[in-house]
Amino acid sequence: MADDAATTDAATETPEEEVEAVQPDELREGIVARFGDLLGDALVDSLIDPGVDLTIRVRTDAWRAAADVARNHLGARYFCFLSAIDWLPSPYGRSMDSEVDTVLAAQAGDVAEPRSSEIVQGTTGGDTRFQVFARVAHLNGDGGFWGITIKADVPDDSLTVESWVPIYAGADWHEREAWEMFGLTFTGHPGLRNIYLPSGFEGHPLRKDYPLLSRMVKPWPGIVDVEPMPTDDEDGDGGGAAAEGSAEGGDS
Repeated sequence: MADDAATTDAATETPEEEVEAVQPDELREGIVARFGDLLGDALVDSLIDPGVDLTIRVRTDAWRAAADVARNHLGARYFCFLSAIDWLPSPYGRSMDSEVDTVLAAQAGDVAEPRSSEIVQGTTGGDTRFQVFARVAHLNGDGGFWGITIKADVPDDSLTVESWVPIYAGADWHEREAWEMFGLTFTGHPGLRNIYLPSGFEGHPLRKDYPLLSRMVKPWPGIVDVEPMPTDDEDGDGGGAAAEGSAEGGDS
């Protein structure tokens, strides 16, 4: 009987591999498959967070085509945002950290490692310093609610990709911001011009190698570098000085 019980227990045990197995997500797997059908090998990579989210990366020459697939073939008509990423590690290191970060790092005994210039892209990888990415969603109707982030490399030699404006009109100002702040060009955009910076401004402030001079002259305040409140003595001195001046003025 003991042997039978042991055999039963062994049979009912769930292998560790099965416990950690990723549950299938038929909805998002179907979306990836549809992109693959319509874009072919221009669909470079994908990452599914089952029941939660989906990210795909497409070739640069399929960037606008991916928008067309999302909106006109899969019904993702809601445009959330479009932006860019500069994967270059900051050459300025911790000088760009807030003062509180530096203090906490010192208290924890963290030793700053030599800065690396190696570019390492994030989710779904990449081959270039700059990438563009956008978020769109399917909100109602058949197919349920889902969202997708679409990414593409921006060629280092041209820093140019196609505009999404012909597909998603809402991408207009987002692409202007990326053009202004990262120096990327979106072919087919109706009018790339400044939103935040004055005309003739030199440089692109959201690039990692753009020097933020104000933070070099004075470290970023964080939460510990706050202007001190006036003390009672200072108030008293100020009040006395003001009173004295008033009195002198009255005598004259």
